[in-house]
This record gives sequence, structure tokens and C-alpha cells, in this order.
Amino acid sequence: MPTSTEVVHVVEFASAKVQIPEGVQVELNASAVTVIGPKGKLTRDFSHAGLRLSIDGSAVDVAATMKGKKQRALVGTVASHIKNMIKGVTQGHVYKMKVVYAHFPITVKVAGKDVLIENFMGERSKRRAKIVGNTKVTVQGEELLIEGVDKEEVGQTAANIHMATHVKKMDPRVFQDGIYLAERV
Repeated sequence: MPTSTEVVHVVEFASAKVQIPEGVQVELNASAVTVIGPKGKLTRDFSHAGLRLSIDGSAVDVAATMKGKKQRALVGTVASHIKNMIKGVTQGHVYKMKVVYAHFPITVKVAGKDVLIENFMGERSKRRAKIVGNTKVTVQGEELLIEGVDKEEVGQTAANIHMATHVKKMDPRVFQDGIYLAERV
């Protein structure tokens, strides 16, 4: 145990700083990071990483206390997650998807927490894709807008929609019908 006059030095092997912009508030509770901004609030627990997180002025400091490539990689990964959280509460994440069909016109509707895809490849039954979390899906003609503050929820919703129209055992160069990711804004 160090006494009050002793100085304890913590050795850092890899570190990264994530700048906190104006209008964004970041709180640390042990290894849980909470980011509050104009678009909402996100919380994520990084206790599994075993890294040292601290707020240093207007930046979040992510540091590894052990050597190794995995620890260095983990520092970058956690820093990227925090950057994505900050971007989400300030600007939001927007994915644009395009409806593509050759023979049967596909109809897309949003019903509660599901996206309903009708008349896909001439099928009578509707295909369903789950909307994850607080993600908002808007249909604008042949384009779908997927918006939200959590990048993982937005990405998973886009993947669910794409996989609902994924056709197996057919050449995708010939049978291009489906809903595809066109742009990430």
C-alpha cells in the first residue's frame, strides 16, 4: 500500500484520446461510458476489455496496462466505439438502401417494429425484417432510409432487411432482385 507521500506510476503500453466536441457530455461509471448529446443518450459497458478509461479535460483517454498486439488493437477498437457513440448523439447514423427488381415490383411497408416486403419474386406471403432498437425506417418510393443514434442498431436493421430478400442457390449476377445497401451517410 502506498502512503500519502509516495507516487504511484501506472505504465501505459498503448493509449488513444477521443476528443469530446462542444454540446456533448461524456460520463464514466467504472468501465461504462455514457454519451449524452442533442440527438439522444447512449450507454455502453467496456468492462470486458480490461482497459483503463478516464476523462482528461475535453477528451476520453483509453489506455492499456498490459503489453501485446491484442491490447493495442483493443485500445483502437474501444476508441472507435466511443467515436461512433459521439457521432451518433450529434449527427446520427443514416443508411440508404435501394429496392431492386427485374420482374415483380416489390412493395415495402413499415408496420410497428417490422419491415414488410411484399411481392418479392412473385411470392404471395410477406417477408419480414425486424427493426432493432430505436431505429427509424422510412420508405421513400424505391429507397429506404434507416436512421438512429446507435450505429450497431442501424447496421443490424439494414442487415436484417437485406437478408430478408437474400436469395440462395441463384446466381446474384442474374437474379438481382432484393434490397441492397446503397450509401452510409
